[in-house]
Parts: sequence; structure tokens; C-alpha cells
Amino acid sequence: MSSLITEDIRAKATELYRGNDVCMAQARRLFKEVGFPNGLLPLRDVEECGYVEDIGFVWLKQKKEIEHKFEKIGKWVRYAPEVSAYVEEGKIKKLNGVKAKELIVWVTVNEITVESPESDKIIFKNNATGVKKVFPKDAFVVEINEPDAVKVEKRVVGSEKEKEVEVNGVESKKKEVDAIVAPKEVEVKEV
Repeated sequence: MSSLITEDIRAKATELYRGNDVCMAQARRLFKEVGFPNGLLPLRDVEECGYVEDIGFVWLKQKKEIEHKFEKIGKWVRYAPEVSAYVEEGKIKKLNGVKAKELIVWVTVNEITVESPESDKIIFKNNATGVKKVFPKDAFVVEINEPDAVKVEKRVVGSEKEKEVEVNGVESKKKEVDAIVAPKEVEVKEV
């Protein structure tokens, strides 16, 4: 499978990060903003993540494919090295890189929805086959200890619209930095 993340997409990114800890913190923040549980993508060794806010396109790249079992519902899910989707309030659509095991077959998951922020259900769909599964949202919640969360520092570079942050020695481009990350996960340096 060829990559959907082209240099053109990277250039349009409102947010672009490198490194597992900061990428996972940003993914959890984005999921919270659009009404999804924080443990929906339990990826490991994430090398890059990005978000093109104008079109709602988000991606995460990890070193290799992984499989994860959601214990509360007894389901296995496979995540490709590159996972991408379009996100909006209550909906993840055109999802690429995620498959769920049904009996002995791996079924592609194309769409994930929640009816409302108050809803306790999350719906997974394969649009090609019409297969739909409904689960409790709390099956995808991960407890994260962030009592001493800090703001990522920011600075202006070039124009007022573009800002740069440095996390673990890696600079990332972003229009606005408002991410909360745990100090145990990410060392924040003043830039």
C-alpha cells in the first residue's frame, strides 16, 4: 500500500509532530476535542503525526504494524504502520490502516462514530460490506496519570501564523500550540 501522506499534505499540516510521546499526547487531545475515547488508537513507537485542520485530515506513522486486544470487549484490532482518517465532531471517516478480527477474518474498519458526546456507545463500520458493530465507549478509555500537566512552549518563526515548538530536541511546526502533555512523557524545553 502506498502512503497517503505526501509532501504536499505535510506542507499543509496545521500540526506536525515527531516522537512517540508527543504524538500520542496530541492524538489523545484531538480525540477528546471531537468526542472520542482517548485509547482508540493504542499505537506504539509512533514516529510522526500530523493534522490538516482545514480538511480534518489526521495521520499517525508508527515503526511497524501492531495488534492490540481491547480486553473489556475481547476484540483484536490490527494497526498498519500508517493510520489516517478525516475527523470531525463525533465521526472518524475514510479511516485507513485499521482492521478488526471477526471470528477468523480481519475486517477493515472505515468509519467510527458516536451519536453525541453524552452517548456511551461507539459504532464501528465497514462501508463496503455494511458490517456494523456497537460497543461501550468506556472499552476504549485508557487511564492516564497527568496531574502535573504543562503547556508546550511556543515561539513565532517567520510569520505570526506559523509557530514552532521544541519537544525532546525536535522542532515541530504548528499554527497554535495548546496541547497539554504530561512532564513524565515529554520533556519540554524553553525555546
